[in-house]
Amino acid sequence: MLTALLLALAPAAPQLPPGSVLETLRPGHPRLFLAEDRLAELRDLPDRDPLFARALEQVLARADALLDAPRLERRLIGPRLLSVSRTCLDRVWTLGFAWRWTGEAKYARAVEANLLAVCAFSDWNPSHFLDVAEMSHAVGLGFDWCHDALSAESRATVRSALVAKGLEPGLRAYEAPQPAWWVGSEFNWNQVCNGGLLVAALALAEEEPDRAERVVRRAVLSLPRALESYEPDGAWGEGPGYWSYATHYTVYALDALRTALGGDFGLGDRRGIDLAGWFPILCTGPSGRYACLADVGENARRGALPALFWLAWHSGQQAFAASERAWLAEHTASAQHLVWWRPEPAVELREPPLHKLFTGRVPVAVMRSGWAPEDFFVVIKGGDNQVNHGHLDLGSFEFEFDGVRWARDLGRDDYNLPGYWDKRPGGRRWSYYRLGSFSHNLLLPAGVQQHAAASARFTLWEHRPADGDRPWRQRARVRSDDLFPGLAGACERTLTLFADRGLLVEDRIELERDHELVWGMTTDAAIELADGGAGAALRLGGRRLGARVLLPAGARFSVAGAEQEPPQARNEGVRRLEVRVPGRAGPNRVVVAFDPVRNVLPPLPRAVLLAETEE
Repeated sequence: MLTALLLALAPAAPQLPPGSVLETLRPGHPRLFLAEDRLAELRDLPDRDPLFARALEQVLARADALLDAPRLERRLIGPRLLSVSRTCLDRVWTLGFAWRWTGEAKYARAVEANLLAVCAFSDWNPSHFLDVAEMSHAVGLGFDWCHDALSAESRATVRSALVAKGLEPGLRAYEAPQPAWWVGSEFNWNQVCNGGLLVAALALAEEEPDRAERVVRRAVLSLPRALESYEPDGAWGEGPGYWSYATHYTVYALDALRTALGGDFGLGDRRGIDLAGWFPILCTGPSGRYACLADVGENARRGALPALFWLAWHSGQQAFAASERAWLAEHTASAQHLVWWRPEPAVELREPPLHKLFTGRVPVAVMRSGWAPEDFFVVIKGGDNQVNHGHLDLGSFEFEFDGVRWARDLGRDDYNLPGYWDKRPGGRRWSYYRLGSFSHNLLLPAGVQQHAAASARFTLWEHRPADGDRPWRQRARVRSDDLFPGLAGACERTLTLFADRGLLVEDRIELERDHELVWGMTTDAAIELADGGAGAALRLGGRRLGARVLLPAGARFSVAGAEQEPPQARNEGVRRLEVRVPGRAGPNRVVVAFDPVRNVLPPLPRAVLLAETEE
């Protein structure tokens, strides 16, 4: 009985047929993403859906602008050809859609010219396989969508290059005695490499059945390793920025299989994929900026997420489509939006939840007071410091109020810095300011970073409704026992968000010996100290926020800079609000309050605030 229960709870395994995986291949071209039946479904939308009509106009205008784009050249940036691969991909999707929609030969000719340019490259840079994968996606899609418009000579050239520079390097990666590392990766490289190769293989499945069979089979067997990372609730350990990259390639892979073969071998049924759209939606603050987790770009804002349309169709979560439609009302659409378009829901949807604890390898707690620009937005993370693209930032928080990101994360640095990917304990990655602990919003023993192999878990997650004189509150607590080996034991951080009354940040650390403690927060705000440093006024964007040190008694704020010397990012104008206190062997506690009504002192008495932390 136990075995049956475990099997029932286990993620669905790929359901590969005993015979060829290509048995159900849709004959002819085009077969990928936008076959004739899907194109027919879209034809009357411009008359019925004004937002679709606007998006269509934008994509066709973009296609016209690309007709005279300069010829693509094989130019590497550092070790990568990736920017060229992505430029080609953007051109093929945009121009290819314009060809499919209008039938105007100018668009097909432009696709052909781009394909021939990249097919003339000596290779697609297999030493950095993402470059091969994204170029294979671009060339495979162009071959499929524009197949009948290409000359026989061009078809032969494209086919030959796609085999030699895409499928064959992919097969060597899959079939080597020691397969390429990304074949077993848990994160974005898996989806991108497998997804790009799947598009190429399915595009050439009639012309190259043996190679296509081998690529499809191996990609389908490899993908579950990464798809498991969405379990159980759709969060992505590499942060919301890499959620976009990984999830769009998840969708490319699943939709390519579905449209070309009629199904995805059960890959889309894995736990978490149906909920994945919530992660970028809830990790976006009222300002439009992402929670800057892991190697997210500095001040990164939510961008186009056409995968939300596909996920809405796949999961039935119409809130995903509604969120993307709201974004499109203010921004420019892509061809992918049109291909995966979802009409406006027939029923009015409730607002997304105000609070969410995402679990999985890197749990993240999100709390907010509402969805208006003036509302609170708070995020805190747990997880482990060895996650791909991770920083030494367990327990770090970001805080937004009144449209301003007061406590912020600096994001990634230059990927080409020496040793940027050496994430071992003592690795050079942690010597860079943005990636180590000293730039993050943490309590640290002075001069000591979090251990690179440390982990943290949530031990408290609650949301209390208003009751009489008590306001509603949301609370999250994250704990680690191995942040500072040999120096400290249990470390806890608790964030408490009160309705209209601000944010409390409470830290507890058990020191094994006396050692100075430094509480630090990174901010773009100008900082004015008050009450001899017991309080502070932060000013940014014409707005003001108050802060107060509640514990330990007599503690004071100070201000430090965050500027670094090249080749690291400079961080000019960024400041650190700090509290330095003498830490004693045994339990230590630091509590800081932030005031939403912009006074220097929090509106609730100190004793009331501290009592709230004791519940």
